[in-house]
Amino acid sequence: NSHEGAGAGELSALEEAFRKFAVHGDTRATGKEMHGKNWSKLCKDCNIIDGKNVTTTDVDIVFSKIKGKSVRTITFEQFKEALQELSKKRFKGKSDEEALQEMYKLIEGKGPGLTGVTKTVASPTVSRLTDTSKFTGSHKERFDASGKGKGRAGREDLVDNSGYVSGYKHAGTYDHKVQGNK
Repeated sequence: NSHEGAGAGELSALEEAFRKFAVHGDTRATGKEMHGKNWSKLCKDCNIIDGKNVTTTDVDIVFSKIKGKSVRTITFEQFKEALQELSKKRFKGKSDEEALQEMYKLIEGKGPGLTGVTKTVASPTVSRLTDTSKFTGSHKERFDASGKGKGRAGREDLVDNSGYVSGYKHAGTYDHKVQGNK
């Protein structure tokens, strides 16, 4: 059997797929065990669920049966058991071994698909709200000419101790004006 022949260092294509699905959508996942949600996703994405012989309910039942009573995940070994269970249903006419090989073929080399993942849409409404060049009033002061935020200096009222009235933008221009008039 080609699946048990993989050395400790290299992962079989099946285990590789198991790991990819196990960590999908979970930043804390190690890839050593898989949640029910990701198990369902794997079954959907790899076409194990065909809607006739294998349904989402079957997939959930097998998961519940295989995993331990108090745990919410399955290991790779349990994953293979679960596949064996489902392969009997999915490939009815074949021997257990043949059915399992067919099952492995469906999964090997696959990763979680991104179908149905929400994409961001650049709507005119949002772009109008986030375009800093159109900002007015005090909000305009928070961004420089390139549209990059000025950080704290743009948000807080920093005290100006230069002797000018607060908020006066033409500080230091008096000498230019006086000399310009002479």
